[in-house]
Amino acid sequence: MTWALVPAAGSGRRFGGEVPKQYLHAAGKPLIAHALEALLSHPGIDGAVVALAADDPHWPGWTWLHGKPVIACIGGGERAESVLAALHALPVEVADDELLLVHDAARPNLRGDDIGKLIDAANACPDGAILAAPVRDTLKRAGRDARIAATESRDGMWRALTPQAFRRDVLRRALASAQAEGIVVTDEAMAVESLGRHPALVEGREDNLKVTTPADLALAEFLLARRA
Repeated sequence: MTWALVPAAGSGRRFGGEVPKQYLHAAGKPLIAHALEALLSHPGIDGAVVALAADDPHWPGWTWLHGKPVIACIGGGERAESVLAALHALPVEVADDELLLVHDAARPNLRGDDIGKLIDAANACPDGAILAAPVRDTLKRAGRDARIAATESRDGMWRALTPQAFRRDVLRRALASAQAEGIVVTDEAMAVESLGRHPALVEGREDNLKVTTPADLALAEFLLARRA
């Protein structure tokens, strides 16, 4: 049994505007709808838990999509808090050794073949696995005066994408440990790494973009319209 967890309690401050970015529309649907449909249309995923802000007026109230259950719960102010809340909201029949996929609500262009590759890799690696893409651009480190301080090697550097897949117990222990130690994690793999584990990198499609800026939204609209 494999479930998806979707942290969606963020306000989208970096994007700007009154509507959180996960509810912005592209190709006729909110970004979160595209994300959930991509996850739940995959035969390897059995259901999804979505962690929402306590005062979220935008959530459509979905309880089923593609014939699979959707559970809503209240998330927290940080991503890790929302993922932990989603973990606690899972049905009791989801065992500690079951695989969970954590996916960004504002990442709408996920493809089924990437989900399949990720599940296979995470089942084969006890430390879990994440979708990622090799860094292809030249990396510059900035000095305090906004001038180039150094050129960094991109050898072995990857950009983390989502979903990220881990066993329920591993993910719960990793996030709880990071929270107890005051570590602010930017993705689930960072928390798992803090336990001394080494998740597998699975090369995913580079058009699996996260919408963070208006330019990202325009690109997502273009990509999703091409798939329609």
